[in-house]
Amino acid sequence: MEYETSHKRDIHAINGKLTQPAERFDTVVIGAGSSGCAAAIEAAKAGGTVLLVDENPVRGALMGHDIPLWFGGRMTTAALNSERMLEAIFTSEPLIESAIDAGVEVLLGTSAWGIYRNGQGSAAMPEQAVALANEERSWLVGFDHLILATGARDLAIAFPGWNQPGVMGARALQMLLTRYDTFAGRRMVVAGTHDLALETALLARERGVEVAAIVEVRDQPQGSLALVAEIEQAGTPIIFGTTIAEAMSGLEGVTGAILGNGDKITCDTICMAVGLIPAIELVDAMHGKTHLDPLRGGFVPGSNDRISVVGDCAGLKDEGFDHIAYRMDWARALMATRSPDTIICQCEEVTQADLIGVQPPRYLERPPAMAARSLETLLADGPANQDQIKRLTRAGMGVCQGRRCRDQVAMLLAIESEVLFGTIPLASHRAPVRPLPLGVIADWEEQEEMRTDWDVWLGIPEQWLPYSYIGTPKEDEYYEAIGDGMGL
Repeated sequence: MEYETSHKRDIHAINGKLTQPAERFDTVVIGAGSSGCAAAIEAAKAGGTVLLVDENPVRGALMGHDIPLWFGGRMTTAALNSERMLEAIFTSEPLIESAIDAGVEVLLGTSAWGIYRNGQGSAAMPEQAVALANEERSWLVGFDHLILATGARDLAIAFPGWNQPGVMGARALQMLLTRYDTFAGRRMVVAGTHDLALETALLARERGVEVAAIVEVRDQPQGSLALVAEIEQAGTPIIFGTTIAEAMSGLEGVTGAILGNGDKITCDTICMAVGLIPAIELVDAMHGKTHLDPLRGGFVPGSNDRISVVGDCAGLKDEGFDHIAYRMDWARALMATRSPDTIICQCEEVTQADLIGVQPPRYLERPPAMAARSLETLLADGPANQDQIKRLTRAGMGVCQGRRCRDQVAMLLAIESEVLFGTIPLASHRAPVRPLPLGVIADWEEQEEMRTDWDVWLGIPEQWLPYSYIGTPKEDEYYEAIGDGMGL
């Protein structure tokens, strides 16, 4: 461009103006479970600097929004005591102390909300970095090698009454029972009979929680025979060929479960243990990602990538069991029993009818053209796309960032479109993949180069005169440089 060639400095360029990472490590590990700790220890043994980050203990407010797991509002008030929660983490995971002894720097209560690397359309990063945040600040950490050990979260599938305290996921229940020791429930119903459900039911009984029943949509148990035998020996009934039709409610949330066969079971917790979803939000939100498995959700790193994965976030192992078919059986059964006004997206209060009708939440206007829209009309123009559905209905745009609805919306779309699950792309993630207060995410120290000419970084020379030039000799120089193309 004429303006760029006639001046030594391009004021529109952002090269060199982006914040340098505040810290740098040879290896950064995200997730301080057993897999992450083991990876950090091995990296430290190999030499170099290692940082181990884990978002736990998470704040009580985030747990209330089911972040990062589907806690379902069944935590005791002890979850609000940050010092106690921190102590509980160290007690429950001895490998954290082993990592510290190995020379690993450990940061708990710190979330990783974005990965930034230069790629197509972006070549201004000083170096690849991961974005971190705690309650007080947000900062960038540069790395040579990033290891993700972010684990997995629970698959949520809606039914009437599921949006009240007491409906939760199995992985969240396991954490409350073991790592945090803050579970507030006393009597529960477990949905599912694969190993996840059976192990969760046995753990709950071991920790003094009464398991009133296990509900299975299929006609026989799906887990290992050894676990089934333990359940039978414990005297816990398994009810086959039915599902959770509704959660009864009271002042403190769930008071019971109504099954599809009409049975009513008194309980204060309904634990959904149908399946797990690899936590791949960080990779999915990363610019230029290309290695996501559309069916399992796991991340398959390329041969030249400096990002590795360990544990459940690498993808779930089938072990001879068809997870997808099993989950779809549950999705179809629950969809058949729930009413159209059943809320699917809790944050935005988007119902099943809204999704099938491709309508926004009730708090927004629905003009005639919008009201005439439906999934059927969208399918006439091409295959369903969850990102499009997300923009039109707001399902997945809430504070939980789709953790409770993203996967079940994809299942619903597959059922309604009469296609196999996995053929419809899941809704994409965007950084920050954790909800952050603006006061935290904006608390970056800007360099002087970053402040200079910020107003024209995204401007076009022919259409934008920098504010600082107005009324100065530079204004005339600017006009002269761009000729008659101001367009003002």
